[in-house]
This record gives sequence, structure tokens and C-alpha cells, in this order.
Amino acid sequence: MDFRSLQLFKHLSTTLHFGDTSSAMFVSPSTLSRVIQRLEEECGCELFIRDNRKVALTNAGETLVAYASEVLTGWEAVRNKLQQDSEELQGELSLYCSVTASQSHLPNLIQQLAMRYPRVTLKLQTGDPAYSFKKVENMHADIALGIRPPTLSKGMFFLPLDNVPLVLIVPKSWRLHSIDAIDWDNHPLVLPEVGYSRDIVSKWIEAKGVKPNIYASVGGNEAIVAMVALGCGIGLVPQIVLDHSMAANHVHRLAVPDIEPYKLGLCCMENRRNQPLVEALFNVAAQLSFV
Repeated sequence: MDFRSLQLFKHLSTTLHFGDTSSAMFVSPSTLSRVIQRLEEECGCELFIRDNRKVALTNAGETLVAYASEVLTGWEAVRNKLQQDSEELQGELSLYCSVTASQSHLPNLIQQLAMRYPRVTLKLQTGDPAYSFKKVENMHADIALGIRPPTLSKGMFFLPLDNVPLVLIVPKSWRLHSIDAIDWDNHPLVLPEVGYSRDIVSKWIEAKGVKPNIYASVGGNEAIVAMVALGCGIGLVPQIVLDHSMAANHVHRLAVPDIEPYKLGLCCMENRRNQPLVEALFNVAAQLSFV
């Protein structure tokens, strides 16, 4: 029993006329007769009552009609899916992210994208995470992997992927083991130069009612870790930055329970969300778990 035989049988069960089915399905009447005879042999019973005046389904034929309908519908769905998958998506996407995110979250994303869409390539740009969303807004990148700001710009879509806690880091040689041990007048602070990170740190300091001794403002969280490791001051950085830093062994991390974690995710312009390449990357990302 094959799909073609079931198709012929099902058509005949509708027309109940060998001549009409033969013409519609482009087979000879003799071929159609042989197909029906073979089906009846395989089923071990008559499927049609045939005489010189009419053709009618038997009870067994009615049962086979239901089965044939289910099988052919399922096959059609599978065939359509296979045809869609064979029409491989291809092209290039530009993606902007920080150096740290390119090490912590991007590899798994790229691997899964390559497995599902082998002809889609990523043009990767790395830099200061403070510029992630601006890169997308200014159309310098199709997608950015970055930290969600408190307010999204109008027309921007964001897909959250992970929560990233912040940690306070101090030079290991200073032997500070709690936030309460910090002397804000004398222990210098290294701040992010711009962006959401600076706003969060500034608000946290303001809420503590202290006026820090600011040593420097630098671009990028990786630079903060490096300066703290050199003994230049203390700083607040995302935990993933510290986890992937070569200088991590030279600093001591302190938990900061009263700061909400960052929301890391993918962003694009809303009007580009349904473009095939952009949608492909977001669909892959939505199925991953980074937590």
C-alpha cells in the first residue's frame, strides 16, 4: 500500500466512477482497476461493490476512506514542511555586542543558528555595550546583543535572554571583604564613561547617600576590571564580565544585593522584526536557555 494507491482509492470513493477518476488522476481505467484489486488483496476484503450500473463503497471501504484521509493529510503536511526546509534561508546579518557577550552568550547562539540555517552568516562587531542600541537605531547593525535600558526607544523590539547580576570589585591587595568596609572618601571609584551602566551605578551610590572619590571614567566594563586589578580603585561590573576576565584573579568580588540585575537580550527595530534573517536569529535565540 503506497500513497499513490491511497490517492486513487480516495478519489474513486468520491466519484464512484472509474472513468471519471481515471481521467482526473491521469491513469488508464485498467491501471485503476489493478490498483483497487491490489488494495483489496492487501486488505483481505472488498472495498467496492461493482456491477454494470453502479459502484458503491462497502463498510470496509468506508473504514479505509477514513484511514486514507488521515494518512494523506499527514503526508501533505510533512511534504510541505520538507519543501520549506529545503528552500534554505541565506544571507548576512550584522550583529553588535560587547567583547564579553561575544564570549559568554554568542557562541551558543551562533552554533545553533549555523545548525538550523547553515547558509546564514553573521557579521560581528564588538565594542562598548553602551552603544549597542544606538548601533541598531542608526542602522549600523541589524541586531544588537546588549543590556536593556529602563526605557526602550520608540519602535524598538527587545527579546530578553538572561539576567546578569552586578558585583562590586576591589583590588585583592586591599583586603576589603564587605561593602561596609569601604571608605567612600578615600577608596577611589572607577566608573563607566557613558551608558546605562553609569546611570545604574550613579543611582546606587546616590541611594547610599555617599559622595565617592571618582578616580576615572572609562569605556567598557573590561577596562574597569583591569584598572581595579591594578589597584586604581573599586568598581561595579556585570558578573559575566568578571567571569570572563583574565584579571579576575587579581580582584575580590563583593555581592551587591540591592541592585537589580541587568536584562541581557537581543534588540532590533520593530519594523524589521519579521524580516526572514532577523526572525530566524530571534527564533533560534528564543529556544535557548542561558539561565
